[in-house]
Formats: sequence, structure tokens, C-alpha cells
Amino acid sequence: MTKRVAILISGGGSNMVSLVDSMTGDHPARPVLVLSNRPGAGGLDKAAARGVPTAVVDHRPFGGDRAAFEAALQTGLAMARPDILCLAGFMRVLTPDFTNAWAGRMLNIHPSLLPKYRGLHTHQRAIEAGDAEAGCTVHEVTAELDDGPILGQARVPIRPGDTAETLAARVLVQEHALYPAVLRRFAAGDRTPIFLP
Repeated sequence: MTKRVAILISGGGSNMVSLVDSMTGDHPARPVLVLSNRPGAGGLDKAAARGVPTAVVDHRPFGGDRAAFEAALQTGLAMARPDILCLAGFMRVLTPDFTNAWAGRMLNIHPSLLPKYRGLHTHQRAIEAGDAEAGCTVHEVTAELDDGPILGQARVPIRPGDTAETLAARVLVQEHALYPAVLRRFAAGDRTPIFLP
């Protein structure tokens, strides 16, 4: 049975685009919703142009009430009846109540080789630490930030003279390859990790 996938975004949606564009042919999943917490997110137009329904649940009117925001998020998602929820540049920290409701069905991509560099500024932190390589990780989402079982990683060498911006650009290319590969396998019921060179 084809899995239904909803994707949460906050910005331009480049990872969302790579996921949506991959879900064709014999892929075991199809996109049913792209939802953003920002009304002006560029990814909404890209999703609509691909025929994917879109929705907005603006976090700002909720102030600091994360439970109320997440209740609205759940309502928006419920109408699309997704089997799998993919976070693709969704810049809100989700509460344990939300992540537990989606346990085993929610994926995220993070721009570091987890468990290194959870949180923000991952590329700068890798450069400052003198690491030889950086990369990205797709993992199941749990209540702990940027934690959960690792489903895939891709590695990118850090070059002399790299800035956070030049490194981020090369990592992003790998993100666009890794996330669709992991989603395809995950939607087919296979949680074996994928490691790209």
C-alpha cells in the first residue's frame, strides 16, 4: 500500500523539493501535504507548482504556547492523513507530546554527522573543531533534539579555506541525494541505514 507523506518546512524547501520530485513511478510513497509555519515560505509555491496541497500554521499568533501551536499543527496534518511526516528545514523545536504521537513515523535531516553538532551552526562548529569532514544525517525523530535512530549519513570533506557557507553548499547537495534515498527505503518498511560516501 502506498504511504502518504506530509512534509513540514519553514523556508525555501529545497529538501522538500528533492523529496517530492523523488516520489514518482514505483516509489512506495506519495506527497499529500506540504505545511509551513511561515506564511511566506518559498517552499509553498514550489510545492503548489508540483501539484502538492499546501497549508500554513503560523506559529507567531501562539506566542510561547507550543502545545496550542502543535495542536493546530496536528489538526492541519490530520486532514491529509499522512503515514509519514518528514521535517525538511522545519525550524521549530517540537515537544515530546508531538514527537511521541509520531514515534516511528517522523524523519528529519540534520546538517552534521550526528551525534556530533546537534542544534545550530553545525558547519561553523565542524570547521572550528578542525574536523576533516562534515556531512548530513537522516534520523527518526524522538523527544531528544537531533537524536533518534540514524537512518542514513553522507560525508563531505572539509577543504582548506572552507567557510560555513561553502561547506553548507556542498553538504546540501548530499542532503538532496540522501533524504530521498532514506525515505524510499523507510516507506518500504526498511530501516537499514544508508551511508553515502
